[in-house]
Amino acid sequence: MFQSTITLLAASLITFLVILFYCLRQNPFPVIIACTRDLVRHRLMLFHLLGGSSILVMNKLELMLEPELREEVNDWTAYIRAFEENVTPLVQEMFQHPMLTQVTTFFYVVVFSVLMFVSLLVYHREGDFRSWYALVYGISCNYFLAIPFFLFAPVMEAWTSHPDIQFLIPEVYPRFELEYRYFSGMDNSFPSLHTSISVTMAMIALHSENRRLAGVSLLSAGVILLSILYLGIHWWVDLIGGFVLASISVGLAFRLGVLPLGSHQLKLRAHRKNLGTYVPPSLIVPLLDRK
Repeated sequence: MFQSTITLLAASLITFLVILFYCLRQNPFPVIIACTRDLVRHRLMLFHLLGGSSILVMNKLELMLEPELREEVNDWTAYIRAFEENVTPLVQEMFQHPMLTQVTTFFYVVVFSVLMFVSLLVYHREGDFRSWYALVYGISCNYFLAIPFFLFAPVMEAWTSHPDIQFLIPEVYPRFELEYRYFSGMDNSFPSLHTSISVTMAMIALHSENRRLAGVSLLSAGVILLSILYLGIHWWVDLIGGFVLASISVGLAFRLGVLPLGSHQLKLRAHRKNLGTYVPPSLIVPLLDRK
């Protein structure tokens, strides 16, 4: 799976289609086409999606700014390690196994990213725009709130600073540092964004009516919480920080969804039981309501 970029992309695509089919029990391709069509038709949805995606650009800018600030900020790794003691080495010692390393790396690299897109497609298909917008706002809030910590309170990843912690991902994904590190700095450990975004997706899914998506999101969050420690990437304090960040972001996300945008107000459909055949958003409720 991790032998090359092509096999990794293929595994990601297959995982995406399988999870989407499981959550909706429908052919995933009409679901993708319908969502793409509505994004083209409804500029506000497209604006939100592009705005949420722009956080990747902000994340890259943050990585570029770090060298300029390095001499002016303190490294907080020593403070975090003071709380750590031997928690992460103990987790690795208790659970280390080649199969578990494969599974946790798969969830950390593949499922984590795939589930964001699956969730958006599921919410769109079921007309649950409250959850759709909450997810876009929630992921964005996670990044906006985490970036100041990355810039002004940098913490190195656990494996770089603790002699008893091994970095296990390269054992199954040798090109991780070349292909994945582009989006993640080694001093961006606190708070853990993998934790906060996984928990954000799970909390929003639990507010939705799709029980299958909620189950997958909870499973993914649980495995990722284990993986960030087991794989030697994060300190346990990073995990706690991720939980707090997720809680704040989800609260903000649901509140932002009901705020007026200039002269417009998002219309968020109330949940309905037993949703069946897909109905386009324009026929369920208008996305915009001019005041």
